[in-house]
Amino acid sequence: MKNTFRVLLLALILAGIWFVFRKSLDGDILSYFSLLLSISLFIIGFIIFLENRHPAQTLTWLIVFGAFPLVGFIFYFLFGRNYRKEKMFRKKFFLDKQAYQSIAGEPEAIEEKIMRMGDHQRNLFNLAHRIGNSPISFATETRILTNGEQTFSSIIEELKKAVHHIHMEYYIVRHDKIGSEIKDILVEKAKEGVKVRFLYDAVGSWKLSRTYIQELKNAGVETVAFGPVHLPFLNNKFNFRNHRKIIVIDGSVGFMGGLNIGDEYLGRNEHFGFWRDTHLMAKGEAVRTLQLIFLQDWYYSTDRSFLTDEYMSPNLPIENSHGGVQMIAGGPDNEWTVIKSIFFSMITSAKDSVWIASPYFIPDEDIFQALKIAALSGIDVRLLVPKNPDKRIVYHASRSYFPELLEAGVRIFEYKNGFMHSKIVIVDNELASIGTANMDMRSFHLNFEVNAFLYRTRSTQKLVNDYLQDILVSRELLIETFSKRNIGLKLIESTSRLLSPLL
Repeated sequence: MKNTFRVLLLALILAGIWFVFRKSLDGDILSYFSLLLSISLFIIGFIIFLENRHPAQTLTWLIVFGAFPLVGFIFYFLFGRNYRKEKMFRKKFFLDKQAYQSIAGEPEAIEEKIMRMGDHQRNLFNLAHRIGNSPISFATETRILTNGEQTFSSIIEELKKAVHHIHMEYYIVRHDKIGSEIKDILVEKAKEGVKVRFLYDAVGSWKLSRTYIQELKNAGVETVAFGPVHLPFLNNKFNFRNHRKIIVIDGSVGFMGGLNIGDEYLGRNEHFGFWRDTHLMAKGEAVRTLQLIFLQDWYYSTDRSFLTDEYMSPNLPIENSHGGVQMIAGGPDNEWTVIKSIFFSMITSAKDSVWIASPYFIPDEDIFQALKIAALSGIDVRLLVPKNPDKRIVYHASRSYFPELLEAGVRIFEYKNGFMHSKIVIVDNELASIGTANMDMRSFHLNFEVNAFLYRTRSTQKLVNDYLQDILVSRELLIETFSKRNIGLKLIESTSRLLSPLL
């Protein structure tokens, strides 16, 4: 289907260009351009219909094509082509699954760990283990890093301690002050003989200078772009981006969470001001899963595998009482929508509370209904979002969901003290998720993400305390006042929501 579609559309475009050129000599170019566009949209619409997408996505694309033909045509090539993404990443899925199973441990040991947990945690772990293929660890120490200063100071401290290897994987890397500081450390470590591998997303880091990359390469740092895009309109992987932020040092220390590498994450951007974000540092057994995620992404990008004892058998601490930690990778290569499914399970199994922080809130129908039903059932459901947006369309689309949530009893807070970028879910003050995944369709279905799920850890309580502090510098939205928005704003929100399956 994919090759037939591309050949047919390319032939149509070439034929159209020829006819448009010929007819331009007769002054009849507009009618032939319209005919070419109409035929192209009909073919695209037919392909979308055969792909059996979610009805909301199918209807959205057809509406866009009907209302804005030329814009819809361009948007489809940039963001809409699906081609059954599970086929596109099938090889990666099977290779990843085999690799995850290699570190899962014996079934008896897994069952013993499961039995240590309460019913609530046990059900969630069973789901996460089955669809995420990731083991739970009770031999991992975690620490919540609140905001940029804590995050980057800890990262820099640990990077300087590296003696064997440094693995880094990021969506956005900038050539600014903090980016240069980290680059200089990587260069120094590579010259000392430390093996340094640096994987960055080709689209998220498209502004990263060639000078930055060349300096790393000249020092011996292996540097690779994930999913390079040379011709966006003809590249069917353009829409599937690596949104992960991972650092693994010597196989025993790891970092992951919401912060990319850039000065804005330290509050140095005048437009955003203070940047509220959350990261996680882990030491011990669960770092092995972060290592595996990185190595599999590296293998996918380079065809070079490093799944050896040199990288997969770090010195591990004895088991302790730090609680359970599970690293889960989500992405278009998954058999299931892993992170979304775990979020859904967390929400629907909650007994007392569901607290969510997300800078981008565009839920699909399952998550949307789950939140409303939880609130209607008397659960304390809270949603923390930024007051000041960085993406206008996403901001307005998010707010279109608020009236129904407020009517159901969900408490919604807008963070006022700068820009809020944390991606947190806390359930009953004992289960928590922190990572790269937003509460939106892009994170659920398109992006490669990674989240840590915490079970009764000390870090969970730190997330609870930070969330309560964030509420203190936020404004609660009330249904009485929010419903009085002017008609123009409501129209913008409704229009943005129509595009939400595309965002």
